[in-house]
Amino acid sequence: MSKVLAIDYGKKRCGFAISDEDQSIAFPLETVDNKEIYQYIKNITENENIVKFVIGLPRTNTNDLFNLESEIKLFIKKIKLDYPNLGIFREDERFTSSLAKLLIAKSDLKKTKRENKKLIDKISATIILQSFLKKL
Repeated sequence: MSKVLAIDYGKKRCGFAISDEDQSIAFPLETVDNKEIYQYIKNITENENIVKFVIGLPRTNTNDLFNLESEIKLFIKKIKLDYPNLGIFREDERFTSSLAKLLIAKSDLKKTKRENKKLIDKISATIILQSFLKKL
């Protein structure tokens, strides 16, 4: 089968996660600085059988969109141009950072690793992807 690539888009960096070929399990990949995301996506799509992207939809507790959404829309526009044959889906990312921090806090990682924001971003992307995969 094929894989799904999830992206937790942020102002400075993006967390990535990928599914297995059955599209049932999400795995964390990397967190990449925004200036490198297009090259990273190119490498992943060339080396993996990616058929769709899942991009976090940043909503507040009151269901409003964060200001970051305007940047995400520009990002999606570029992705659509670069990969017109791949599907792009959105997944509500409310509480993913909080849940990622909680999961990391419960891990056996040392404090310096637990506080690493890059780890939070890729775990958040994994949570976004797993939430999406449950609906398939």
